[in-house]
Amino acid sequence: MEVQLTPDQKAFVRIAIQSGRMHHEEDAIEEALAMWEERERTRAEILDALDRADASLLRGEGRTITTQSMRDLADAVKHRGRTRRANP
Repeated sequence: MEVQLTPDQKAFVRIAIQSGRMHHEEDAIEEALAMWEERERTRAEILDALDRADASLLRGEGRTITTQSMRDLADAVKHRGRTRRANP
C-alpha cells in the first residue's frame, strides 16, 4: 500500500524525525493507525454501552433523577470518601 501525505503532513513527520520523536516515516503511520484503532475501539465500546443503557431503559430499569436523589448521591459519595480516608 502506498500512502501520499500532504505537504503539511510531510513537514510534521520530518519535524518529528528531526526531534528524535520518530525514527522513520513509517513510525508516524504506524502510530497514527494505532491511535485510530484505539479511537474506533473506544467508539465501539461507547456505542455498546449506549445500546445496553437503551435496552435497560426499555425494560423499565431507569431511575428518576430528582434534586433530592442528587443530594443523596452526593452525600453517599462524601461518606464513602471520608470512610476511605479514615481507614486507609
